Amino acid sequence: MRTTRRFAAVAGFVSVLTVPGTAEAQLPAGVTEVASVEGITEYQLENGLRFLLFPDQSNQRITVNITYLVGSRHEGYGETGMAHLLEHLVFKGTPNHPDIPKELDEHGAFPNGTTWFDRTNYFETFPATDENLEWALDLEADRMVNSFIAQEDLDSEMTVVRNEWEAGENSPRGVLQKRVLSAAYDWHNYGNSTIGARADIENVPIDRLQAFYRKYYQPDNAILVVAGRFDPDRALELVAEKFGALPRPDRTGANQLFRTYTAEPAQDGERTVTLRRVGDVQFAMAAYHMPPGSHEHFAAVDVMTHILTARPAGRLYQALVEPGLAANAFAGNFQLREPGILFAGTEVREGDSLDEAADVMLATIQALVDEPPTEEEVDRAKTDFLSGIELSFNNPQGIALQLSEWASMGDWRLFFLHRDRLERVTPEAVHQVAQAYLKPSNRTIGYYYPTEETPARAEIPAPPDVGALVASYTGREAVAEGEAFEPTIENIEGRTERFVLPNGLKVAFLAKENRGDAVNVRFSLRHGTESALMGRATAASMAGSMLMRGTESRSRQDISDELDRLKAQGSIGGGATIANGSFTTVRENLPAVLRLGAEILQQPAFDADEFELLREERLAGIESQMSEPQALVVQAFQRHFSEYPADHPRYSPTFEEQIERLEAATVDEARAFWEGFYGAQGGTMSVVGDFDAAEIRALIEELFGDWTASEAYARVPVQYREIEPLTLDIETPDKANAMMFAGLTVQMRDDHPDYPALLLGNHILGGGMNSRMFSRIRGEEGLSYGVGSNYGAPPIDDNAQFIAFAIFAPENGDKVVASFTDILDVTLADGFTEEEFEGAKRGYLDQAQNARSNDAVIANMLSNSLFLDRPLAFTAEQEAAIEALTAADVVAAMRRHIDPAKLTIVRGGDFANKLVP
Repeated sequence: MRTTRRFAAVAGFVSVLTVPGTAEAQLPAGVTEVASVEGITEYQLENGLRFLLFPDQSNQRITVNITYLVGSRHEGYGETGMAHLLEHLVFKGTPNHPDIPKELDEHGAFPNGTTWFDRTNYFETFPATDENLEWALDLEADRMVNSFIAQEDLDSEMTVVRNEWEAGENSPRGVLQKRVLSAAYDWHNYGNSTIGARADIENVPIDRLQAFYRKYYQPDNAILVVAGRFDPDRALELVAEKFGALPRPDRTGANQLFRTYTAEPAQDGERTVTLRRVGDVQFAMAAYHMPPGSHEHFAAVDVMTHILTARPAGRLYQALVEPGLAANAFAGNFQLREPGILFAGTEVREGDSLDEAADVMLATIQALVDEPPTEEEVDRAKTDFLSGIELSFNNPQGIALQLSEWASMGDWRLFFLHRDRLERVTPEAVHQVAQAYLKPSNRTIGYYYPTEETPARAEIPAPPDVGALVASYTGREAVAEGEAFEPTIENIEGRTERFVLPNGLKVAFLAKENRGDAVNVRFSLRHGTESALMGRATAASMAGSMLMRGTESRSRQDISDELDRLKAQGSIGGGATIANGSFTTVRENLPAVLRLGAEILQQPAFDADEFELLREERLAGIESQMSEPQALVVQAFQRHFSEYPADHPRYSPTFEEQIERLEAATVDEARAFWEGFYGAQGGTMSVVGDFDAAEIRALIEELFGDWTASEAYARVPVQYREIEPLTLDIETPDKANAMMFAGLTVQMRDDHPDYPALLLGNHILGGGMNSRMFSRIRGEEGLSYGVGSNYGAPPIDDNAQFIAFAIFAPENGDKVVASFTDILDVTLADGFTEEEFEGAKRGYLDQAQNARSNDAVIANMLSNSLFLDRPLAFTAEQEAAIEALTAADVVAAMRRHIDPAKLTIVRGGDFANKLVP
């Protein structure tokens, strides 16, 4: 569960085969077809529920997403954060579904719930079966009206949500944004963050939550989306069966749904906020009121935002980051049902002038008011948006979630209307919205200047009649779907072609028909020897990060523009021992993407100015983490378990050492590392999706077949070491949230006979929403928003590691440690119940199958199998071993390898002021 936000207008474009057409008489009783646009069809039940079907037979998963048209905008006095708090309680169960996390786990689902200003949604993505679809629809229909919303659940979940609030308080930028929004809005609830006020979270009565639930969680205030591989006729029957039985609510008295009518008046002068807290970097932020997301101006607002924030061609980046005035610059907008905002900001290193950077930021924004943007800037923004939109229609889950945002703005069809409007944006249109809204009097900046006369004010238009906007909208022709590919190990192995180039590059192909001709390519280039890499970790890291910053014939922006033109997403980077890259594109553009990737790898420019920009960005990033509990805990934990000399490529340096090394780094060292160590002889590459295998094989041989490094390659080993247990507390003053890492090493590889048992044992202990750690520390005790554990063993070295983690309020630090150690002790002593064990085993295996529905996951599996020279049957054998395990097998393996006496526990937080003895 989390709060979420939507910046700019990067929405998914949907295109599927039309739902098998139906005359009105063919629909189930009580179901009416409302509209159909580009393969998405809307229906309505007699109780008011609207639902959308988006079938995609090429995807092996189904997403069920229920969106309630209620968010923080609807909260009253004393109720801030209530919509989000209610989101948490709806996971606590119903009489018919008393343990929702357990059900989600057992069905192999990836679930979540999110809350925003205008809506709340719940979704689960799961393996595509009729049984799973019926279960998910039954779950969502049941918890729509039958959730417990009980005092005992509020008592524990309140502290979880409060811990989530505390986690947000650790972010200087996040807190500054909350303060700026609060100052920008006098009356409208958009000035309140979705997480709410701490006092409201702690004190809201259960009867107010119950009344809020009964009023807004009803079929006539909800939109259901079903996306993925399913039979549309069966889905219609199930929705009618599960949701049709719910009565239409009585909308009189307290249950009447009023439209929100508070309108923010035109701002009458620049407003200023100053925030002082412990930290290591400086920020300035400006916010401007903008029209509603459905307004015709918003497409131009999106383009204007892109012109400001793009990297490296964006105006803020060029005005602030490139000259060295700031380490970072950013902009975004909130596209909402009612008038939202556009914000811009800059991050400045301590010791540099924040006032100067803020002045330049405001002058850069004003330049858009003074003169229209160039055609090139507008075209770049439109290409970026529209390419992202076209690519995103290959992801039904993403579409299902995006429709939540557009529905909350008034109607899901705004999704397509906004796309069409983006295509028509001109420099003059951008200039018009800049002149209308980027006025000093319409600005709140996070530094009250009195004025002698009333300044010009920006009148923000009201939301248009969305029904009239979309009433006759028909959209475009739907795109055909891909093949129904079953992602079993046997099927993947049977469809995979492998070959080796003369220089040793290993390649795997899995060609299949995908929706939108999507294809994924992934590669890993391993380099160097232990002795050759000594003292070169920083040069290696900088070399890898410089690859995407320009080639001999293309600038950094040229590379970005070319990827947009090719409808490609991805990047290339590298470190001390390996360089990695991955791209997603479409069939017709894959050859050009591979050529671009080869150019990036083989002809990097190593521009000195870009190197200095990279150095500044990294230094600012390190400095921003130096007082953060999570970063300090992770660093201390890694250093305790990493006993290497300071010049070793696997050494874990302190923040101070990282800064020293970066300040001493040179572009010549980075270039020399690339010249000596980059080549394909230690590499693997996999291509999965829609492509011509013969054409791509010939091209890979041409591009990479004779590319070798002058330095030899021999893998740098990771030796197992006995690590002395350590208990360490790190003080981080004035930080509302704390962090714990606990762990130990185990001498084991992933082919050890006990490894499957330890994987499953960890899954039950702390691996998901139904795990013991999550259920107790978060669910029952309410001590942590994020808690869990992980166990992993490498395939070559015998240096496995068990890690547990939790975030919490500093005053709860001892309780969290006590609960974790008690859970581990009880597990090792008493083992698992059969019901708990069998449900967890089924859920673990279903999740593994579900993950293989993603082509990127398959590409990664194939690349790893090439490197290890190991068939995919190894994975199938491991899953079969897990299937055969008993509860006794698992606890016995855990007792052999997990010794609580060997645990290292590192915590970071403001314990001196808040830790309860």
